[in-house]
Amino acid sequence: MSARYLTLNITPELAGLEVNTLLRRTLGLSGTVLRRVKWLEDGVTLDGARVNVRVRAAQGQTLAVRMTDPKPSSGVVPVPGPLDIVYEDPDLIVLNKAPGVLVHPGHGHFDDTLGNYLMYHYRQSGDESGFHPVHRLDKGTSGLVVIAKHPHAQEKLKNQLHTGDFRRVYLAVCDGVPPAPSGLIDAPIGRTDGSLMAREVRPGGQPARTRYRVIRACGPRSLVELELETGRTHQIRVHMAHLGCPLTGDFLYGTEDDSLISRPALHSARLELTHPITGERLRFSAPLPADLAALISEEDIV
Repeated sequence: MSARYLTLNITPELAGLEVNTLLRRTLGLSGTVLRRVKWLEDGVTLDGARVNVRVRAAQGQTLAVRMTDPKPSSGVVPVPGPLDIVYEDPDLIVLNKAPGVLVHPGHGHFDDTLGNYLMYHYRQSGDESGFHPVHRLDKGTSGLVVIAKHPHAQEKLKNQLHTGDFRRVYLAVCDGVPPAPSGLIDAPIGRTDGSLMAREVRPGGQPARTRYRVIRACGPRSLVELELETGRTHQIRVHMAHLGCPLTGDFLYGTEDDSLISRPALHSARLELTHPITGERLRFSAPLPADLAALISEEDIV
C-alpha cells in the first residue's frame, strides 16, 4: 500500500531549526495534524530515522512527514460502485457526482455513497488514503465535488472555502424568470419551524449570499448560473425559491414533477481551487447532464 509523505530538504537557511518549527512554519502543518502523525513509526523522520520534533535539523538532511494514516479512522466501509473521476493526485480527488448518490454515509445509507465507493477505489489501487470530504453536495445535486486524501489537505482546502481561492459555480434550471438578468441574493437562511430538513429566508438566520446570472429564458423556465459566496444548507434552492423561481423539480421548495425531472435541477458545473500542497491553481468543469438539458430544449428558448 502506498503512503503519502511530504519531504523537505534542509538547506543552509533551514539548518539548525527545530523539526517542530520546520513542520509548522515551512510545511504549514497544524498542531492537529502533527498530533495525529507523531505517534506513527514513520510519522516524522530525518534521513529515514524517527525523530522527536524538538531535534534540530542539519544541512543536507531530508525531513519527511507521513500524511496518510495506515489505519483510516473514518469508519467508511469500502464497497464497489461507480465513480466518475475527473482528477486525482496523491493529495486530492475530484469527482463528477451522479444525482441520487450521497457524498457521506449516514442514516439508512452505510454502503451506497461516494465515500464507500472511494474507499474501495483506494484499496483496489493500493492507496492508503482516507475519506476526507471538503464540501457537500445534496443527494439530488450532480456535478463536481472535491475530496481530500489526508487531513492536512482537507484542512488547507476547508480554509479556502468561501474565499476567492475556492470557487464553486452551479448551473440550475428554475421555474419562471428571475426579476433581473443578474444580481446578488443576500438573504439570511435559518431552519423552518417544525421541520428537520427545510430551511427558509428568515430574520436571525445565518448570513447567506448567492450571485446569479440568467443565461437564457426557455419558455416557462430559465437556465441560471449561480456562484456561492457562503455555504448554507440548501442555499441555492432556498434563495431561488425566495426569488419566486424555485428549481424545477424541487420537492421541498418548489413543485415535484417526475415527468420532467426526478430531482431538483441543480448541477455543480465548475470548480476552482488552489492545490493544498503545490499551490497550483486547478480548474475543472463538468458538462450539463442530460436531464437538465432536456428541460431547456432549443425550441423553448425565447
